Amino acid sequence: MQPLIDNARMHGQRPEEFAKLAHGQSPQVLFITCSDSRVVPALITGARPGELFELRTAGNIVPPYASEHPTSEAATIEYAVEVLGVRNIVVCGHSHCGAIGALVRGDDLTAVPAVREWLTNAADEPKCSDTADPTVAEAVQNHVLAQLLRLRSYPCIEKRLQTGELQLHGWFYEVHTGIVREHRAQSDTFETL
Repeated sequence: MQPLIDNARMHGQRPEEFAKLAHGQSPQVLFITCSDSRVVPALITGARPGELFELRTAGNIVPPYASEHPTSEAATIEYAVEVLGVRNIVVCGHSHCGAIGALVRGDDLTAVPAVREWLTNAADEPKCSDTADPTVAEAVQNHVLAQLLRLRSYPCIEKRLQTGELQLHGWFYEVHTGIVREHRAQSDTFETL
């Protein structure tokens, strides 16, 4: 913990770098990814403060839209689209994902009931031909596509997609190589950026 504290102390010693952030934010991208500590959106993209609006959830799950029972995730998505006017949304899954691995393997999650319940929001169980693959790459990539489809059911996103004001992107990050792949609709494959 001490190295993190030391860095936090140094961080605030450059106020001129942060003064403009007090005037608001105008990110162009909502970056939805997993809570996993190995996935660091600003590191992956090189984004500076104010350039990404982030939503991190276990397994980068986008829950179903339900206006009568709004979720924190739905509120974040709606705010990014309607208030901040983001032009792009990236759903970024990653290799070696514990959440998706648990779904694919059918792990016993009795000891973590909140996690078990949260994973029921994953849309469908991700398809995976090799459940022994520790990277769970195929399952994560299928899961990313399911989350993109889920996003399309949000009214604010559907509206912006129809007007061409918004684009959706599916990414897959390999934690063991640092490589990022993007889903290409033409070939229906994830290809290196």
